Amino acid sequence: MRAGVLGELHPDQVGLDRNGLTSGAAGPRDRGAPMRTGVIGTGRIGSTLARILVAAGHQVVLANARGPRSLGPLLAELGPEASAAHPVEAAGQADLLVLMLPFAGVRGLLPPHVVQDKVLVDATNAFAGAGAPADLGGRGSSELVAEWYPGARVVKSLNTMHFETLAVAGTAPGTAASERLAHFTAGDDAKAKEIVAGIITDLGFAAVDTGPLHSGGILQQPGGPLFNRPLTEAQALAWI
Repeated sequence: MRAGVLGELHPDQVGLDRNGLTSGAAGPRDRGAPMRTGVIGTGRIGSTLARILVAAGHQVVLANARGPRSLGPLLAELGPEASAAHPVEAAGQADLLVLMLPFAGVRGLLPPHVVQDKVLVDATNAFAGAGAPADLGGRGSSELVAEWYPGARVVKSLNTMHFETLAVAGTAPGTAASERLAHFTAGDDAKAKEIVAGIITDLGFAAVDTGPLHSGGILQQPGGPLFNRPLTEAQALAWI
């Protein structure tokens, strides 16, 4: 197994950054096909995801709390496959939307109709003070996201890995398929999970389904057994 980044993860390293299919839109494309992915949150983890998406041939539209002008340097780095917008605009333009901002900022971020029927990847992590897991009363954080955006096809994914590992682990040269690190998917919409799994595969990782949004999502979130735990596909499947 390739070495992961050891130690506890800081909130802005795994799905949190401190900077911050609608009925009329085209739906997500078939598994593995290039698509426009919206990423809301452009801290270290969100910027890293944008880089590897573009490297894999995907278009990205980025948004944060500071506005599109703040993203000029990142857009210059990423090239013509990347664009910037305000969060609501990014949600409307994207085939699939990834939330990589602080969990506390998710509720009320978007009008629910903007993500109606859209695959919405919850890559946030609910922390309390000092980096401890937030007490959600036994609920999964992604269950709450699904309640706040009832028309969205919510998948919990892309939240368990340190940003430095995410940057390189899926593209390490000479890595055998059996040694690919796993990214997990949890959700109640099988097709939505399949679409997210296709992107994970495009990025050079192995997609491992952890089950429904409640039980599978809890496995992935802070305090869960899969959080900050780099596993190969075989190790993840054996554990599950």
